Amino acid sequence: MAGGLPVGWTGHDDDLARNALIDAHEAGITHWDTADVYGDGRAERLIGSMWGEVPRDDIFLATKVGWDPGPYGHYYHPQQIRAQFQRSLANLAVDYVDLYYLHHCDFGPEGEYLDDALEVVRGFRDEGAVRFIGLSDWDCSRVLEYADTVNPDAVQIYRNVVDDSFESSGLRAWTDKHDVGAAFFSPLRHGLLLGKYDAPTTFGEGDFRNQVDEFRDAEVIRTMRRRRDELQRRFGWHPESVLYGVLGSLLADSSRDCVLVGMRSPEQVRAAATVSELMPLDDARWVRKLYRESTSAV
Repeated sequence: MAGGLPVGWTGHDDDLARNALIDAHEAGITHWDTADVYGDGRAERLIGSMWGEVPRDDIFLATKVGWDPGPYGHYYHPQQIRAQFQRSLANLAVDYVDLYYLHHCDFGPEGEYLDDALEVVRGFRDEGAVRFIGLSDWDCSRVLEYADTVNPDAVQIYRNVVDDSFESSGLRAWTDKHDVGAAFFSPLRHGLLLGKYDAPTTFGEGDFRNQVDEFRDAEVIRTMRRRRDELQRRFGWHPESVLYGVLGSLLADSSRDCVLVGMRSPEQVRAAATVSELMPLDDARWVRKLYRESTSAV
């Protein structure tokens, strides 16, 4: 939980996750993204337990701060940032992180907490404890609002083939102008876009997916299954045709950006590792149109 809201999934298995991390490294998937609040530090500790089997220097390690306000009554109090950062370093068993994100853009009603937060994280960078600074939020417009002030090295935003305001918000143009990479989280919409659910689904207590109304909408579930079938017909030559369709269409016209895919088992790593070739733009446009139509239909 973070701020009273669930941030993880139920059914996690540490042994499977460790094997997944080993296989990810071997497959060349070396950008590992986490946050201080995921599993109340459990996700960071899991990664920190891997350095005996995976060389730390092989991994581009990203974590975040911001969702835990601590005892201060608002997000991004400098003392809370410092405490959380030290906790992250201890959890991750490292003396630096490659990329440190401000996890969201709630910097106060007038943005009044941003300057102090920036001073702290830039101090970490000056000390060599952070290599790059990132800015994240669910809302592209919010990231754009603060982008010039933060001057991030990377942005992390919510983007998938159904929910996509990266270009319309103006953030795409900003990242192009400033040569800033974007990492897209929830590119599978928590797995919903894979069309693997047969019926409305409720998950275990504390599972973030219970906040996503579409998992309980029978028409959405049916539509996603129809879209899955269409992707399989068009990309049937690919061993992971659906995954290729929904991920490849987000990256077809950008060489700087990446998708962040949760991989909790070696099987999921193997599937993700197949999605590496660049999708032709015509195919990407077809996929995006397909899902825009699905959105208007439900």
